[in-house]
Amino acid sequence: MNVKIDPSINVLGSSLESCSRKPMTGFFRNGACDTCPQDQGNHTVCAVMTAEFLALSKYLGNDLSTARPEFAFPGLKPGDYWCLCAGRFLQAHLEGAAPQVRLKSTHQRALEVVPLEILKAHALDLD
Repeated sequence: MNVKIDPSINVLGSSLESCSRKPMTGFFRNGACDTCPQDQGNHTVCAVMTAEFLALSKYLGNDLSTARPEFAFPGLKPGDYWCLCAGRFLQAHLEGAAPQVRLKSTHQRALEVVPLEILKAHALDLD
């Protein structure tokens, strides 16, 4: 499969910064919330995990807290940074359980799903 990565630009219009390498995150598992047309989930929002969000995600059918060694997935804990699907982030926002986000590490394609005002309301790095 020939995959063309979208330009690494964040929601602020500058170069996309790394989200997390421990644990390694991103659709491409390169530490950044890079994306491409094949990324159906739009894994573009760099968020810091909270117990509340992890519980909501598990309840909604995506258990991010349980390790899955067969996929080299360590399981997430509060405080870990992770590239979330933009739709799941928006859903968490609507449920009052959205985690904080790092705008400089959130890909501009997140804006196709989540308005910038909502991302800014949860931003860790808003200057």
